[in-house]
Amino acid sequence: MLLIDKLSYQSKLRYINASEKLVYAVLTLVLCILSRSVKVAVLVFTVNGILIVGKGGIPLFRYIKLLTIPLAFLAAGTAAIMINISKMPLDAFAFSVGEWYITGSRNGLYQGWKLCATALAAVTCLYFLSLNTVMTDILGACRKLRLPSLLIELMLLIYRFIFVLFETASSIMISQQSRLGNRDFKTRVRSFGALGTSLFILSLKRSNALYDAMESRCYDGRIQVLSREQPVRVGEVVMIVLYEAVLIAVWFCL
Repeated sequence: MLLIDKLSYQSKLRYINASEKLVYAVLTLVLCILSRSVKVAVLVFTVNGILIVGKGGIPLFRYIKLLTIPLAFLAAGTAAIMINISKMPLDAFAFSVGEWYITGSRNGLYQGWKLCATALAAVTCLYFLSLNTVMTDILGACRKLRLPSLLIELMLLIYRFIFVLFETASSIMISQQSRLGNRDFKTRVRSFGALGTSLFILSLKRSNALYDAMESRCYDGRIQVLSREQPVRVGEVVMIVLYEAVLIAVWFCL
């Protein structure tokens, strides 16, 4: 089981209505992206952190560790906006390297900071949904929202095959380590190539076996999964509406 799945089953917000959490996460994500506002992004990041750690009971160090994954990609992506190599120094900073300058402009720094803040806040919306809602509940909420059944079935199958992929890769890596397949750099490179080849073949075989098992159990194109229904609470819906209204007010007024 993946770490995010373990945390979602342990979350104190797990038994909140899944449709409420899905609508909250999607609306907040859309407003955060459309506004491109640093103030909105900071507010969304703060509120989601409080909900995930404070209300959901997710360990703070786990949450921070999960945030470091998108931060690495954001650092690489925003570096191209904030840092330039030019023969002319810009107004924010400049470091001379021979005839060239490693430099940046104030507008570039601001745009990079705004992009990083918006993207990170949007990621916290997805983390709120995934860390507090199990996958079966998310799919059940998607069915209630009348999403295409084909899309829902693909989501469930892809989700299941992720575990097949991880389990297969873990078994191969343990086998390689037990045979000293990682004793030096050259051996690690060779082992990694063998891992990729074996992983593709074995995963294909296991996915075919899984599909055969589904066919033998009268699979007709729809996967029925039992899920616990949670009532919609009026107070929570009102809080979601007020929160989204506050985000819109911050977007247009500030």
